[in-house]
Amino acid sequence: MSDWHIPDDLRERYLEGRLEPALAMSVDAHLGRCAGCRAAVPYDEDWLEASWARLETELITPRPSLAERFLRHRGMPDHLARLLTATPTLSRAWLAAVVAVLAFAVLAARAQADLLPAFLVVAPMLPLAGIALAYGPRVDPAHELVAATPMSGPRLLLTRATAVLAVAVVLAGLASPLLPAPPGLSAAWLLPALAAASGCLALSNRLPVPIAALAVGGVWLAIVGAGGLAAGWPAVFGPAPQIGYGAAALLLTYRFHKRSTR
Repeated sequence: MSDWHIPDDLRERYLEGRLEPALAMSVDAHLGRCAGCRAAVPYDEDWLEASWARLETELITPRPSLAERFLRHRGMPDHLARLLTATPTLSRAWLAAVVAVLAFAVLAARAQADLLPAFLVVAPMLPLAGIALAYGPRVDPAHELVAATPMSGPRLLLTRATAVLAVAVVLAGLASPLLPAPPGLSAAWLLPALAAASGCLALSNRLPVPIAALAVGGVWLAIVGAGGLAAGWPAVFGPAPQIGYGAAALLLTYRFHKRSTR
């Protein structure tokens, strides 16, 4: 079989694209093994080099996405811009889901003022959902690759959590002025959101990130439920609790940073 070579008529039909798929695949396989038959196939050297250059550009240095180019334009290092745009939760599907949830909460509050607490309760939980889906081998297709880099571990989690938190806060902030409430009350979700995200990061030192997010979300719902039953829902978002949320955010962030740098 090694003495067989592609006949001239078969080679001509192969070059003209007139072979059946199975026969064309056989010729391809033979060309891969036989240097003599490859030498008999004419080719344009300039075209071949240009083709390899295009493949190298697409496979080794793919074109950055619009979001990645925007982050680079804003001064972010190339590696960090690519890392953030690869965050699973910063996808169109997740962004669309967040917008849909916020829009539903705003419409419900505008239709019936008694449903305003729904927005204030839901908004702090959106960053938790994003953080839970932003890091870990089960949710990140690139986790195995990134785990072998200096960005792995707490540093990667903090970077992606910050990006998810920033996006969720911006979206909720854009929706807040649409609520039928004074500005102070419309923004009462912000400090609870920061405290919840900080709590999730702090717990991630001991628990998997999704479980930490679920635990913090449960604690937040318990606080809202207990406070609402005891003194009414406005008390949960009053001045004194806001001070507590802010202090908790600072303390939990400090603990996460301290543990991560050991």
